Amino acid sequence: MSFHHIPVLLEEAVGALNIRPDGIYLDGTAGGGGHSLQIARRLTTGRLVSVDKDPQAVEAASHRLRDYPQAQVVQGDFADLRDILSGLNIRRVDGILLDLGISSHQVDTAERGFSYHLDAPLDMRMSSSGKTAADLLAQLNAAELTDIFRRYGEEKFALRIAKNIERIRAEEPILTTAHLSEIVRASIPAPARREGGHPAKRVFQALRIAVNGELDSLAAALNTAFEKLNIGGRLAIITFHSLEDRMVKQAFAGFCKGCVCPPDFPVCVCGKAPRGRLVGRKPQTASPTELAQNPRSKSAKLRTIEKLQDE
Repeated sequence: MSFHHIPVLLEEAVGALNIRPDGIYLDGTAGGGGHSLQIARRLTTGRLVSVDKDPQAVEAASHRLRDYPQAQVVQGDFADLRDILSGLNIRRVDGILLDLGISSHQVDTAERGFSYHLDAPLDMRMSSSGKTAADLLAQLNAAELTDIFRRYGEEKFALRIAKNIERIRAEEPILTTAHLSEIVRASIPAPARREGGHPAKRVFQALRIAVNGELDSLAAALNTAFEKLNIGGRLAIITFHSLEDRMVKQAFAGFCKGCVCPPDFPVCVCGKAPRGRLVGRKPQTASPTELAQNPRSKSAKLRTIEKLQDE
């Protein structure tokens, strides 16, 4: 099958892992296998586990990695990292990569329902199972929809949009991306529609996050991923919006925090040392060359942490 996806920050992300030929690595978001392929090429006696919950991505990555016996692809959610590694009899790994972006294939395949530019059924499920975006619009009340749009999309007009959805669905179901996009556009004042790109962008992002439990998965994975690193191992995460980037930044800061004694103590009595160190003070972003070749890399940020010790 064809699974088109341009891996973002490819050289930066693979380089951040500081790959050893005999190391064990996990790509928690295999996508089309772009990052995984570059990791596998750097391994000799090492091992790579690539994970994705999208069955189409699993099929595509498996095909792409077919010539690399050191690599295997597993369908699953990186939130279940502990169980995935346990099932493969892997106790610790030397590096973990998470690319939190939606793949080009998912966006550009109309029937997946991710894009506000393409008219299609309102689906948005990465795993192709569970409730769809249309289900959420049909079942949640205006207050619940407002909370989703505000929390996951930081949408200023969340309440107005949610009330219009509630009103319109009483007359006809909201089943397509074009229908939802038009409702959002009509709900936002004209001056605001002329700012910040497509008016439906934030609502579509919020629904996608809610449908797939993306922030819940990230929250569940952060501590486990760091715990499962060997000493000297690295965790590299590519984020695409402020909500997930804030979560990663705060978690990494926590891993790097040492002494917790009150500031007025003359000497440390807690004995707590930092468990990790940041690789680079600032996140890495796409180069001008990458931005020209792949505009979707514009909002990508890569943060990396190296494990210094166990808790």
